[in-house]
Amino acid sequence: MIAKLSGRLDNLGADHAVIDVAGVGYLVFCSARTLNRFGEAGAVVTVLVDTHVREDAITLYGFADGAERSWFRLLITVQGVGARVALALLSVLTPDDLIRAIAAQDRVALTRADGVGPKLATRILSELKDKVGGMTLGSGAGPAAVGSGSGSEVGASGFASAAVVLEAAVVGDAVSALVNLGYGRGEAFAAALAAANALGGAATLSTVIRQALQTLGRREAER
Repeated sequence: MIAKLSGRLDNLGADHAVIDVAGVGYLVFCSARTLNRFGEAGAVVTVLVDTHVREDAITLYGFADGAERSWFRLLITVQGVGARVALALLSVLTPDDLIRAIAAQDRVALTRADGVGPKLATRILSELKDKVGGMTLGSGAGPAAVGSGSGSEVGASGFASAAVVLEAAVVGDAVSALVNLGYGRGEAFAAALAAANALGGAATLSTVIRQALQTLGRREAER
């Protein structure tokens, strides 16, 4: 079982890379996010690998970091999400984006990925919401590895006091109010969560909405 490859980048394709390791070229399928970090042909690269073995093929999937590989393993536990769809999701959404989209139940964010329609996006949100609902943003951590022999539980790492905030009614109410004002559910959730965390015990519906609006306003001004 191949878990990691280090070698020289031979060439890049739209969805894969060929990595030369001691004269052997390994075909590794990757997300656009990982491919963009490789640089030019000839560069020395390292990728974490998830190896899939079937009767007729051995396929390697490569990842720039452990968080992306863990998310890949989690995503393919969802019915209808194969390896290619999981890579498509990871091409348009970072691990933090996925946490935010699932916690906010933001179906539109998931449908940005090739091969993910509204029905599949709804299934992903439904099946994963209890597994990632309490994960913190910005930690760079992924869910605990899932796959053969490991079950589908998310490990304790990545969970913190934000779990309480995520479940608080004030955040949900603030998100609903911001969506009604025309903001996307994903960005509304991120702004409301950040405001609630910053305000702490002083967080009320009005203060969370006010601070979230200030954050969203600054982001719009920077665009």
